[in-house]
Formats: sequence, C-alpha cells, structure tokens
Amino acid sequence: MSKALSDKIALVTGASRGIGRATALALAEAGAHVVALARTQGGLEELDDAIKAKGGTATLVPFDLKDFEGIDRLGASLFERYRRLDVFVGNAGVLGPVSPLGHVDPKAWDEVMAVNVTANWRLVRALDPLLRASDAGRVVFVTSGITAHARAYWGPYSVSKAALDMLARIYAAETAKTNVRVNLFGPGPIRTKMRAQALPGEDPMTLDVPEQAAEYIVRMCLPSFTDSGKFYSYPMKALLEFQPPKPIG
Repeated sequence: MSKALSDKIALVTGASRGIGRATALALAEAGAHVVALARTQGGLEELDDAIKAKGGTATLVPFDLKDFEGIDRLGASLFERYRRLDVFVGNAGVLGPVSPLGHVDPKAWDEVMAVNVTANWRLVRALDPLLRASDAGRVVFVTSGITAHARAYWGPYSVSKAALDMLARIYAAETAKTNVRVNLFGPGPIRTKMRAQALPGEDPMTLDVPEQAAEYIVRMCLPSFTDSGKFYSYPMKALLEFQPPKPIG
C-alpha cells in the first residue's frame, strides 16, 4: 500500500530527541526518506535504529546549526544527491537564559539568536531552490505561543521566536505563487527536555508526549495540506493567518 509521503525527501533539524525525533520517525513511517540533523551522534543513531525497525530509511547528519557555511554545503549536497527537497521541518531550538534582560550574557543572547533565527534563515537560503523544485514543497517551523505575550524573564527565547514567526510569514508570502507552503506550529506544553528545563517544578506526567505533536506536524507536511502563512497550535487549530499589507496611498 502506498504511503502518504512515499518517495519524498524530508529534512528535520533537532532530530535526536523530543518533538524533532518523534517527527522524523513519523515522517519515515509515512514513507519519506528522512535527512536527520542534530548535534548528538548517539541520539541520531538511536533514531536510525527506530526508523529501520519501522521499515523506513534515513540519512544521519551530525551537525551544529551554528556552522552557517556548513548549512550552505548541506544545501549543495542535497542538490547533488536528490535535486529537490519535499519537506523541511525547522524544529531545532534552544531556550537560553530565563532571567531579566539586563542579566543576560551577550554570548548567551547571540547563541539563542544564532540557533533559533539565523540558522533557520540560512536553511531557507540554502534549501529554497530545492523546495521550489518539489511538486509540493512543505515547510513547518516549530515556534511557541509565548510570542503572543510579553512575559517577564523570557526575553531571548521570546524575541527569537517572534523573529522566527516573521521569517516564516515573509517566506510564505514570497512563495505564495509556487508549490511551496510555509507554516508555523506551536506545540504548547509537551513533555520535552526543554520544557523541563524551563519549568522544573512541573509534573511531566501531566503533559502530552512529543509523538502527539508530531502527528499534527506530519499532517502539515502532506501534499494535500495547502494552507500557507498560518500559525497552528497543538492540538491542530489555526490561530493566525498572514495578511498582506494594504497598499499605501
């Protein structure tokens, strides 16, 4: 029986754990060949074992997203091997310090912006020709509902995710007349290591698991999913939709 993403090529960042791992596995189960990026070699190898156990295939790419020139090389390598990219899930992210803005170390600020914003821009820059070469290029950026609120002490993370949201919406506007569709997904309170780091007093057993969020992300990666420029929250609900600005004058 043909699967929904048979013969598709899907790239997932932050694929060694949490939502990224669950999404990579779910994409593979749906038939896609998964290009899995993460810093942790061991986590990637465990993911590969899980994908193979489900009858899927993957290419493992141990990679630090702060290697911006490496992102350019990755795009070139994908072009040489596949000539296209059907799915890009920008999941990797870092929390950074949860503290007053005046106490944030500049190096910590720069790292959050590098991973959460600049790396995703560099990926868009490198992968855009490949996504346009697909007959149904699908992009999902994992963001956060925190961008709707100015929450004290969450400055680096909130600012970076707000920038990512605008990046995604601009890219959606620029690809509106192509086969590429670009959306945002806010997983909310999901049982992940980052969530535990941010809210150590929370009982993780009260939270849904990454596999439940991944189910919705995969749905947004299907060729049949034609929305673009929207922010979806978990469970699947469209919260915001990009609207082009009105002309001046």
